[in-house]
Amino acid sequence: MKIKITKNGPYIVTGNIPLHKETMVCDEEENPIKFENKENIDANKTYTLCRCGQSKNKPFCDGSHIDANFDGTELASKKIYEESLTSFETNKLKLDDAIELCDHSRFCRHGDGIRTLMEKGDNESIALAKEEAANCPSGRLLLWDKETGESTERNYDKEIVILYDEGKNCEGPIWVKGGILIESEDGESYEERNRVTLCQCGKSKHKPFCDGNHWISPKEIAKFRKKWNLKSLD
Repeated sequence: MKIKITKNGPYIVTGNIPLHKETMVCDEEENPIKFENKENIDANKTYTLCRCGQSKNKPFCDGSHIDANFDGTELASKKIYEESLTSFETNKLKLDDAIELCDHSRFCRHGDGIRTLMEKGDNESIALAKEEAANCPSGRLLLWDKETGESTERNYDKEIVILYDEGKNCEGPIWVKGGILIESEDGESYEERNRVTLCQCGKSKHKPFCDGNHWISPKEIAKFRKKWNLKSLD
């Protein structure tokens, strides 16, 4: 099972990987709180997924990247999780935060936000913080209970999910689950991750990964990167 990134072209998916679509259901503030309406998408054992955002047959590639002169240059590090990992701790919890993987799916903003919930430290706040970390599709967030030693990481079967963002009324990223190999156009592999999100709109400055550019403005992306002192990808 593998996702092969082609030069300025689609993702080639091999190994009969199940393909689904699912909705990110949001609260009144447009922040996602859960996933619903999962549906199977019929696909062959090998299929190609659009990476430029221009296909008329989404999520599959129809060759539109050629006429669009799509620039699919990969800009992210092959060790993006390892190199961007930071931590935030309270007396009860530890948050592993690989900020460079952020796809701005906003699960961590529900309620008072994951860090504020951690600092509150009551049972209800801790439960919500754990749920938010577990739901983060990009794999940026992983929360550890310091008393039990347990993490919020879930066991996923290998599958690919095309996400729809109800709050922003737009297509979201491609959610890759279960540690599927992602191979660069140069033949090298990215870190094997239990969950990660790939760009499907063609606008990410962090290809092949989603950076939220399918809904968030470049100005807001720049503010986010400045806040967290992240390297420029322009």
